Amino acid sequence: MARHALIDPASDLSPADIAGVMCGAHAQVLSAAEISIGRRIAGATRTDVQRALWEERTLVKTFGPRGTVHLLPTADLPMWTGALSALPPSVPMHPEPVRFTPEQADEVIAAIGDSLAEAELTVDELTEAIVDRTGPWAGERTMDAFQDKWPRWRQLTSTAAHRGVLCFGPNRGRNVTYTNPHRWLPGFQPDDDAAAMRTLVMRYLHSYGPATPQHFARWLNIRPRRAVDLFGDLASGLEEVEMEGEEAWVSTGDIDTPDQPHRGMTLLPYFDAFVVAGQPRNLLYPGVAAIRALTPSGQAGNYPVMLIDGVVGGVWHQKRSGRNLAVSVEPLGTLTSAQRRQLDEEVDLLGEVMQAKPTLTIGAVTVGAHA
Repeated sequence: MARHALIDPASDLSPADIAGVMCGAHAQVLSAAEISIGRRIAGATRTDVQRALWEERTLVKTFGPRGTVHLLPTADLPMWTGALSALPPSVPMHPEPVRFTPEQADEVIAAIGDSLAEAELTVDELTEAIVDRTGPWAGERTMDAFQDKWPRWRQLTSTAAHRGVLCFGPNRGRNVTYTNPHRWLPGFQPDDDAAAMRTLVMRYLHSYGPATPQHFARWLNIRPRRAVDLFGDLASGLEEVEMEGEEAWVSTGDIDTPDQPHRGMTLLPYFDAFVVAGQPRNLLYPGVAAIRALTPSGQAGNYPVMLIDGVVGGVWHQKRSGRNLAVSVEPLGTLTSAQRRQLDEEVDLLGEVMQAKPTLTIGAVTVGAHA
């Protein structure tokens, strides 16, 4: 929690620095990423995160671990693309009439990069540009998605991002746009895949260790055998420790722990990296928390959570209306008077980050999990 700036907000780190500490901020819901990053920096607001993303370009919105949308430090993009481009695609395998051959995929990805080299394009505009460069076969509406048919090339969106030729641009009204990160990173190339993956493992252990290869495999959505091999390759730089009776690993020498566990309340938004990557899951989501705040398959992050003394002790929800922010919190137990005061402080911090006037209601949260 200290390394994640969740005990004391950082006074000397930028939004990009914080995204690096977290190994990426999940941004499928952009406001959640704004909270994730903003709450970790003293005095920061969502505007600071937006400025870093769209003006300063020190953050990039792209497809990160598990093929999900993340905010990543732009400076780390060579490492991320080097590591992720070497992994199997994170999207499901499509049937024969839909999926591309490797040669076709390379042609489409090259067309995506060329189309976005000097522009920010909506999906429809990018489809037209890809078809102009490859032919109608790349844009055929044969890909099943959300009771609709998408053009075939969209199955390669995250792959194109992992190869470093696609990222998100600012929304144009309600429409998502894509662009090419080479526009502000001339000469950018993915790092060597083996070196990039080694760097990523060490970054992960710094942020989330002690951890096992299985924890890392689950976080990155790779086969456990691959993670075991990666940890083995790095054995000279790792140290084995015991965590709750199980063996786990940290970077060599990284064995200092606080004298006392953290005491306090913390509100984390949808898919905050601390709870998505935090393991062992049964320690972070003890008892009834696992039933209330995890999906039936055990996925974390689908509910915004309230940490009590560092573990999940409730869920919450926010609803914005103009400058007002209605915050509902459902504790999983009875709060002490001190915890109630700390919760008020957390809600005030949330309001500061979101630049809104918050109100707090304590009771059942009826909003379901975010898909």
